[in-house]
Amino acid sequence: MKIYIVYDSEVGHTEKLARSIAKGAKSIEGTEVFINHVNNANIRDLVQMDAIIWGCPGHFGTISSGLKAWIDKLGFLWAEGNLVDKIGSVFCTTATVHGGIEATLLNLITPMLHQGMMVVGLPANIPENAFYGSYYGIGVTSPDEDTDDELTHSLYEKGISLGESLGKRVAYMTKIFLTGKEYLSSN
Repeated sequence: MKIYIVYDSEVGHTEKLARSIAKGAKSIEGTEVFINHVNNANIRDLVQMDAIIWGCPGHFGTISSGLKAWIDKLGFLWAEGNLVDKIGSVFCTTATVHGGIEATLLNLITPMLHQGMMVVGLPANIPENAFYGSYYGIGVTSPDEDTDDELTHSLYEKGISLGESLGKRVAYMTKIFLTGKEYLSSN
């Protein structure tokens, strides 16, 4: 089972979250994780993947220009239906608590739905997610490095931990889907 994580990151917060997601995904046996910054990610690699997770810093409530430009190259994959029935999930970081986390996550999900992907979020039965997470994926408020605000740093670290939960859930759901698909094709 192959999972591809593509991220845009400017100062490292989003990359740290991407790596946390990768760690969680790798915890499910049989999972092979590929992770790339959007500048190095090849859209042609997506065809070989079973699940795709992408994320970026939120820019004014929407997708960063780097990831958006990469997503905009997926047209030929859409035309050929190459991403239909792949598992997808999303993540983002913002500089402020009300910096558009949920708007960015929803904007990241939309292209997946256009591709015919099945989107996996993070449910409320994970207590930490119910308290300060999001159901659309993982959205984390990143602290300004110059702040000594303990609450901001604490929430960021808790969000990074939730990244592991998302990676694990995506890998688990992908495994269930592939097992079911294999069973149906053999009967």
